Amino acid sequence: MDYNGGTVLAMAGKNCVVVGSDKRLGVQNLTVSTEFQKVFPVTEKCYIALPGLATDVQTLSELFRLKCNMYKLREEREIEPLTLANMISSTLYGRRFGPYFCEPIIAGLDKNNKPHIYGMDLIGCLNYPDDFTVAGCAEAALFGMCESLWEPDLEPDELFETASQALLSAADRNSLVGWGAVIHTM
Repeated sequence: MDYNGGTVLAMAGKNCVVVGSDKRLGVQNLTVSTEFQKVFPVTEKCYIALPGLATDVQTLSELFRLKCNMYKLREEREIEPLTLANMISSTLYGRRFGPYFCEPIIAGLDKNNKPHIYGMDLIGCLNYPDDFTVAGCAEAALFGMCESLWEPDLEPDELFETASQALLSAADRNSLVGWGAVIHTM
């Protein structure tokens, strides 16, 4: 997971959710790009964050975009965050003997604007946190920052600030993460 670096996080607040990532792509300690996308929109209210091996990030983002478009055509409605998480989980589990090196995070709002965040491991084992979830090579530092900064029922602006500070502080403690951050608020 540390080969290309990078880290992502998702936090839930009061009827809002944020998802963010750093912008660095590297080959171990060599920085290759400072604008690598790790957070991908699925709908207006749902995002996927993909930290891990860069080739698998690109492959999975296109695969999940295809599956979400097929879901929208078949069901004639937008995909909900829980449905998306289960779809991603089953896709990853199907490759459990030769997994993608990526730990997806899903963040979004359902049709009632209730926040949902989900994390999973390489083979799709779902985690259903109520507060925040993190993944990537700065995971340990990011967990500590999130635990100290996050509070229940944060408003969107406060949640944005909390996620930004946590991500940037964790990036300062890991040489494989950095070059700024991207935070999406829903």
